[in-house]
Amino acid sequence: MPRLFTAIELPDDIREELHSLRVPLPGARWLLPESYHITLRFGGDIDNEQAREFTANLAMIEPDGFEVRLSSLGAFGGDDPRSIFAAVETRPELEELARAHEKAARNAGLPPDTRAFKPHVTIARLKHSNADAVARFLSRHGGYRSEPFFVGRTVLMSSRPGVGGGPYGIEDRFPMRGLGFLADDSEASW
Repeated sequence: MPRLFTAIELPDDIREELHSLRVPLPGARWLLPESYHITLRFGGDIDNEQAREFTANLAMIEPDGFEVRLSSLGAFGGDDPRSIFAAVETRPELEELARAHEKAARNAGLPPDTRAFKPHVTIARLKHSNADAVARFLSRHGGYRSEPFFVGRTVLMSSRPGVGGGPYGIEDRFPMRGLGFLADDSEASW
């Protein structure tokens, strides 16, 4: 049973920028640059039939490419921080793409995602980290802002059950309208 989610990949130069922000921080497990992505829709553990239907629904989405930018760093969890992330500037095209992926998931029989879409890139998972130490990190690096980058495709990714933060595999690629050359000929294994 695959654990699936849809995402936007990051360019290598932005992955390296995010990776360069790593500092010793007690309780932080920094993700590897190849694990950085913007999740559009988490599907979870689904059976092969639903995975095929989800994949077919995603293939029917044909948005135009657009630009996005990472706009700051933050932490989820308040006084008990659970992760450090890079926020993604909200854009109508990004919101529309996330809604289309939600619709594709629901049409495949997946339950609705009850969380509001908050585009971000997780760069560290935290366990028993001191909130003040996280706040100091964010005061030094929270103003991070990337250059805009072009989104020319989305991907269907998989992860191993029980393992957060990668490694992830790309199961399928979905190019934006007019950008079919970005797709790979490989097919999903289900």
